[in-house]
Amino acid sequence: MALLPILCYPDPRLHKVAKPVQAVDARIHALIDDMVETMYEAGGIGLAASQIDVHERLVVIDTSEERNQPMVLINPEITWMNEERVKGEEGCLSVPGIYDGVERATQVKVTALDRDGQSRTIEAEGMLAICIQHELDHLMGKVFVEYLSPLKQGRIKTKMVKAQKAGR
Repeated sequence: MALLPILCYPDPRLHKVAKPVQAVDARIHALIDDMVETMYEAGGIGLAASQIDVHERLVVIDTSEERNQPMVLINPEITWMNEERVKGEEGCLSVPGIYDGVERATQVKVTALDRDGQSRTIEAEGMLAICIQHELDHLMGKVFVEYLSPLKQGRIKTKMVKAQKAGR
């Protein structure tokens, strides 16, 4: 397994729309393992393949307290979300150190393939529902800061660019 570099906002590659995974094979299994390791090492609860510059519909999530129950979603699609919304603080591995309020559905239903290529339907609520929505946004080329006001987006973009220049 290997740690993968995570793209940082405002990298334009974060805005690419991911294509469906064509086959759940050894390459995808290795990518899943690397993504899970990268997510845990970075302290995240979710990671979309788009964030590591692989533009395929693949997400790994672990909202468990023990951080030992990784969930794999291949070609995920939200098939239902309730109308009740909650605004909560979100952060993102691609926007390190930035947290802000985003409104999301409190419950979702998603269909996806699991690690073994088996179709499954997941009904999620709370943190898992929010994480699923956040990660699926990445697959559509959207970063959570895009839900914020243009003023906040501009400030975050400036802060991230400065941080990236300072780190080089």
